[in-house]
Amino acid sequence: MIAVSGVAGSGKTTLGRALAKELRLPLLDLDTLTVPLLDQLHGTLFGDHWLAPAHAPAVRPARYSVLRATASEVVATAGGAVLVAPFTAELTGGRAWTDLLDAVAPAELRMVNLRGSAKLFARRRAERSEPRDQHRADTGPAASPAVPHLSINARLTPGQQRFRVLRALGRRTPLDLDSPVFARSFDAVLFDLDGVLADSTASVLRSWDQFADEMSLPAAVVESNHGRPARPLVQRLLPADQVDDGLRRIEDIEAADVLSIEPVPGAGDFISRLPDGRRAVVTSGTRRIATARLAAAGIAAPPVLVSADDVRCGKPDPEPYVSAAARLGVAPARCLVVEDAPAGVEAARAAGCGVIGVLGTVEPSDLSGADLLVDGLDRLRVDHTPAGLRLAAVDQPAAAGG
Repeated sequence: MIAVSGVAGSGKTTLGRALAKELRLPLLDLDTLTVPLLDQLHGTLFGDHWLAPAHAPAVRPARYSVLRATASEVVATAGGAVLVAPFTAELTGGRAWTDLLDAVAPAELRMVNLRGSAKLFARRRAERSEPRDQHRADTGPAASPAVPHLSINARLTPGQQRFRVLRALGRRTPLDLDSPVFARSFDAVLFDLDGVLADSTASVLRSWDQFADEMSLPAAVVESNHGRPARPLVQRLLPADQVDDGLRRIEDIEAADVLSIEPVPGAGDFISRLPDGRRAVVTSGTRRIATARLAAAGIAAPPVLVSADDVRCGKPDPEPYVSAAARLGVAPARCLVVEDAPAGVEAARAAGCGVIGVLGTVEPSDLSGADLLVDGLDRLRVDHTPAGLRLAAVDQPAAAGG
């Protein structure tokens, strides 16, 4: 049993639908269950809109009573469901939370909470132009939930959100154990940073949103640039005499936005088991940004770190990976690269390296050039053999149900 919560504009319905489809569970959306009836009553029982604060003491409990009763019936007949609602009172704990747990018993409830800035949610509400949004009271920033929950950044795409929820539920992507990469030996492993070691996708998107806003540029300009250096993008967006200032500004923003960064599952353990002479980080960001993100993820920077400051041509050019191999004193063909972006996979392939694609940033089809796809580095280990480093699969528990 999954509950998806978040304020209006957080994208909870989109995520709920995606999860329900993936898990083949009924979807119970608070708005779908209650809004059509309430809209019909507007003008008869309700002189002003039913979302008006004056009606909150009666309307809110009634709406959630409908959701709980329907959820209880669905659990009894279908075994589970995906619930979608703000769950504002439930997230604070207390009676509202226990009432929800009782309604879905004996199913175990997993609460997912979409988090983001009030500015982002306000912009989304304005873009969707739902009439009822005009009647919502401004309650200020949402408080952090007091109940057990999985926090998902609302700035991520629906696909990125769905991936993280399913992974947290234990629904792991099967490994291709027949991949030739398991039969090869390597002298070193070269890691991309963002999306491979540090789950920094939301931070990157937030940073470029802020940059776009400050520079009066179109929103969401970074999506097609993931895994590539910032300079070419800034050069396309700004006049030539503003490029250097723009690069300094985006570096400042990205280096400061690290509070929400976490390690990708298994990343810290995987890289720490490799000696310094067998590992390197190769990133399209600057050294300053890379060290800030590694520190936020709790991963020590290795002695060999190739950044945008160290190369003339960034990914998808092979130079960054060729440079890392040279600094380690090994041949690129004896290196295994771990990447999450098409540009990085292309760069690694051009350098002659083996490639692991880490899911979670782009669709699996976008990483088709990789030798193997994984949904986290906790799925793999590296064994030290006389012939070199050998990749091996780590047994995982069976995928969880809905």
